Amino acid sequence: MRVYGLIDGNSFYCSCQRAFEPRLKHRPVVVLSNNDGCAIARTREAKALGVKMGDAWHIARKRPESQSIVWYSSNYALYADMSRRMYQVLAERLPAVEPYSIDEMFLDLSDLPGDLHERCRQIRQDVADHAKIPTCIGWGPTKTIAKLANGLAKDHVELDGLCDLTDPAVRKDWYCRTSIDEVWGIGRQTKQKLLGAGIKTIADFVALDAKTVRQMLTVVGARVQAELRGQSCLPLSDIAATRKSIASTRTFGRLLLKWEEIREAIAHYANRAAEKLREDGLEAAHLSVLMQTNPHNGDPWYAKHAAVTIEPTSDARDLIRHATALGRAIWLPGYRYFKAGVVLSDLRPAGSQGLMFAFRDPVQSATVMAAMDAVNARFGSGTLRPGSTGLKRTWSPRQSLLSARYTTRLEEIVRARSW
Repeated sequence: MRVYGLIDGNSFYCSCQRAFEPRLKHRPVVVLSNNDGCAIARTREAKALGVKMGDAWHIARKRPESQSIVWYSSNYALYADMSRRMYQVLAERLPAVEPYSIDEMFLDLSDLPGDLHERCRQIRQDVADHAKIPTCIGWGPTKTIAKLANGLAKDHVELDGLCDLTDPAVRKDWYCRTSIDEVWGIGRQTKQKLLGAGIKTIADFVALDAKTVRQMLTVVGARVQAELRGQSCLPLSDIAATRKSIASTRTFGRLLLKWEEIREAIAHYANRAAEKLREDGLEAAHLSVLMQTNPHNGDPWYAKHAAVTIEPTSDARDLIRHATALGRAIWLPGYRYFKAGVVLSDLRPAGSQGLMFAFRDPVQSATVMAAMDAVNARFGSGTLRPGSTGLKRTWSPRQSLLSARYTTRLEEIVRARSW
């Protein structure tokens, strides 16, 4: 029988911080969004103290009950590398692993020898031992059921982090007790439509006539119902889906007036987007730039974006040239800008299209970019970069609570002392 699993890192960003600081094991930990704005990850201890997703840090930190909380700025370099380590542990033990997000991965658990529950318990333990990330695993005959099982494993302490929904009788029991909005693919609008029709639980939804579901929720809803009935419609992918676009956007650490500062930021975003292109072996043939003021602080509202079709490239220098030219065209003096970004689209495999009017020699371009990537891979991201991205970067997002990048910066590696 085909069996799909889903493993999910518990409070993943917070767990990454705890992995290198044992003192945090039972402390409430919260990770903040860009610019240290609001809570985006919380441990159980922090949730128990009343911290909610989206709570503003400047307000939450002043509450008396928040004094014991350890707050962190987002450390995406650390989180991405910990996700890679988690994937590596799984890939060494299972026939197929499909990353779904930075902290979630679908697993092929079909035809594994021995007791499946014990096998999943061991996989969970291996991830904790080698990647230092606590997890929950749920499994069943379809991806949607595996996703549901994972959520149950996380929400019900008595399951001890593991939930098996391969048995139809067990599924039926959970379906009767679980709200329809716990299902992967059932969003807020769909939930309201179903509640309006008297559909409250998963059991209610599964019992509906398939034609009725298709009429109400189109083919997408029909597929969700079929998956919940045990009919697999979403097989594991051996090849990661090709990106449709790459976005590099950030709010600034402070409001910016000068074009020179905004130009540096746009160049930096274009360079980061170019790095992502090369990581995936892609080139972009369309580029857009956006910038805006803050609509919530009383400043005059201004938001503008511009786009251009370009010769397919992943060369940071070409993308910076196009991005800064577009940015200069939409920048207006007198406004205090709080956000800008670069979006690449019309992506295709590198070298798949002949270059008739290339601005640079493609061989030389690939050599230069490969050399820059090699230096940054060895010595850390940003070690070697185009000068147009700036040196001081006074516009960078606030990260006043940033932890060390323990696994990607040699100078920030954990140090052990011998006595």
